[in-house]
Amino acid sequence: MRSPKALAIAVRKSNGEIIVREAPWRSVSDRMPLLKKPFLRGVVTLGEALVNGIDALTFSANQALDDEDEEQMGFWALAGTIALALGMGVVLFVVLPHYLALIIGRLGPLDFEVRSLSFHAVDGVIKMAVFIAYIWIISRFKDIARVFEYHGAEHKSIYAYESGAELTVDNARGFSTLHPRCGTAFILIVLMISILLFAVVFPLIIPAGQKPGWGMNLFFVGIKILLLFPIAGMAYELNKYASGHMDRLILRAAIAPGLWVQKLTTREPSDDQIEVALVALKKALAIEAAETSV
Repeated sequence: MRSPKALAIAVRKSNGEIIVREAPWRSVSDRMPLLKKPFLRGVVTLGEALVNGIDALTFSANQALDDEDEEQMGFWALAGTIALALGMGVVLFVVLPHYLALIIGRLGPLDFEVRSLSFHAVDGVIKMAVFIAYIWIISRFKDIARVFEYHGAEHKSIYAYESGAELTVDNARGFSTLHPRCGTAFILIVLMISILLFAVVFPLIIPAGQKPGWGMNLFFVGIKILLLFPIAGMAYELNKYASGHMDRLILRAAIAPGLWVQKLTTREPSDDQIEVALVALKKALAIEAAETSV
């Protein structure tokens, strides 16, 4: 659990004990105020969320290895794992959809190229299909299913806090596992932004009538990777705006499909898992209160 000035990670060990690592936390934007500006802050938030998520999973994994009397993950093992995961993500969600859209456009009856809106719409649909298939497949694994259960426990705990209720398992249990401010809820919005941005950018860099070769499309994939940063910035601003205007029908309708997708990434947690989430939340809130009063 992270608050503006605190980070707390809670893990239940095999003997039932809950281990907590807690500390004050400072965003890089606190040291570089320029990064707090609109569209830049979203990129920073995404990067920090990725770093904190990897940190939490590493801490959890090392606690499990400690329970089994095995050597903990070293820096290079962790770096290799992260690099492999990021590489697979790029291949699955950027390279594969791009080339499948290219094949469909050239060999199918529609006959479209990278300059066209049709290309990027098909690319976006393939991305969504790959994402849903990927989440469904990994959810079949027991360990990933538990991660999704803890994801649900996190949302229930946050709901309890936002409602002003006492932070107990009984109070948190009744809340939904789906939360509109979760990044998963806005995945379709991110896809729509990427489709529109790519449809504007690529006609500017590809002359009309030109059909770039398969190799040149690797360059286009690189451009798409770079454009993920402004896409993240725009998606964050939309997320921030929508979270304060959920009374508007159009915004509720916009995130509804994302909430349906969120049903794949959350599971109903056990009381033990809710307890762990609440411990992390309480620790983060305590540090936040202490840091704010200084």
